[in-house]
Amino acid sequence: MADDNLTPSESAILIVLMVEAREVANTELVARYGLNVLKPNRDKLNALGYVASRLVGQRYMHELDDKGWLRVQEDLDVSSPKARAIGAALAALHSGLRERVLPRTNCRNLAELFALTDIAPPERLTNLEVPFQRSTNLELRLRNAYAALASEPTAWVVLTRLRPFFADVPREEVDEALRQLSRSSDVNIVPESNQKALTEADRAAAVRIGGQDKHLLAIGV
Repeated sequence: MADDNLTPSESAILIVLMVEAREVANTELVARYGLNVLKPNRDKLNALGYVASRLVGQRYMHELDDKGWLRVQEDLDVSSPKARAIGAALAALHSGLRERVLPRTNCRNLAELFALTDIAPPERLTNLEVPFQRSTNLELRLRNAYAALASEPTAWVVLTRLRPFFADVPREEVDEALRQLSRSSDVNIVPESNQKALTEADRAAAVRIGGQDKHLLAIGV
């Protein structure tokens, strides 16, 4: 277990954001789960790199960050003397997902398991001799993740949304795979033209190519 001294409440926050698998407003977390991410918890989880939070108007928005997706692959302490049954249920669910459910799927990590759309290979790649689920080719994995996130071919996908699918891979390896992918004729990786629109998470997710930080990926002809 990581030496981060997470409280049961903070572990529960990670599990809820794992299930949501998207940026979600704190007000929505309160309404749906009765979960209020208070400032001390928010500051701690942000500092650890587990959760990305930003203030939009008067609402805080939260999303599981790259390190958070990696952290939920490990044991989490959700025990609570005030709610033993709830803590036991969460612990059993989390353990079962990691140890029994995930190995039975084509997913490599919990980010893929909880993706809002199927992580399926682009149609033109389905005839490859190596089955999709067994591939360790990062460029192919990037294409697969893009296909799941993009609304249509050539649609722009911000790298912030792509990074969590590769929480099990060292950052430098993913960056190098993105650089290799950018050389393909059907791939564009570009900077965000409106730099003021970038969040801290967007800047952190950027890949350095040709002396520029690039934030958006598009694949297709």
